[in-house]
Amino acid sequence: MTDPNPPAGSNPQQDSQGTPPPRPGQNVPEGGLDPTQVFASPPPPPPPPPTQGDSGAASAQAQKKDAGPPPPPPGPLPSDEELKAKGYDDEDIRILKEVGDYRFSTIGSKITNDNIIVPAHPETHFDEQMFLTLLRGSISLTRDEKWRIIQAIPKLSQFQIDELQKILDEEKKKFSQLSPKHLLQLMKLEQKHAEDWKDLQSITLQEGAKQQEEQQAEDIRKQLGL
Repeated sequence: MTDPNPPAGSNPQQDSQGTPPPRPGQNVPEGGLDPTQVFASPPPPPPPPPTQGDSGAASAQAQKKDAGPPPPPPGPLPSDEELKAKGYDDEDIRILKEVGDYRFSTIGSKITNDNIIVPAHPETHFDEQMFLTLLRGSISLTRDEKWRIIQAIPKLSQFQIDELQKILDEEKKKFSQLSPKHLLQLMKLEQKHAEDWKDLQSITLQEGAKQQEEQQAEDIRKQLGL
């Protein structure tokens, strides 16, 4: 008898089928991947609200410490005095000097969507390249999740596509507005996700070559009457 209350953290989709969601390069059902298989595990629960007392005060202090203006545009920095007059503190200024012209999405803008194939989606209409650009720039989605989202496109509704694009765009804006204190961490995350996207491009190329070889072999067998 199936337990009606699976353990916390278990994946009903995986448990019911006995197999995890497909990974890049693996076969996808004809007509697209079921959207319920996009994520390998449920998202973690939201953090509990701060309690009264020291922890709440510490949380408020941390938020106050991080509060500050977003990074200035790339290019030569004003003097330290001018930056401080605009609300930047010593840590902001130190990191701005360390990262140079880097700003969030700088790294992602230097890669392309080449070789990333969007499955046919006759029921929805959207700018595929814009969608892929937003998707590749996300640092909250894993490589496999991005691939599965693409494979699920044929089964997503117009509303789901529009909402997903809105969420990805809001994510980009949110990270772009963080104070310079986050730039080093954002740069490392962007570098990792850029490499992950390049992995997807390579996997797609390999799969395309494999399918072409299989088709050529099938054509030869037909010609030989095998």
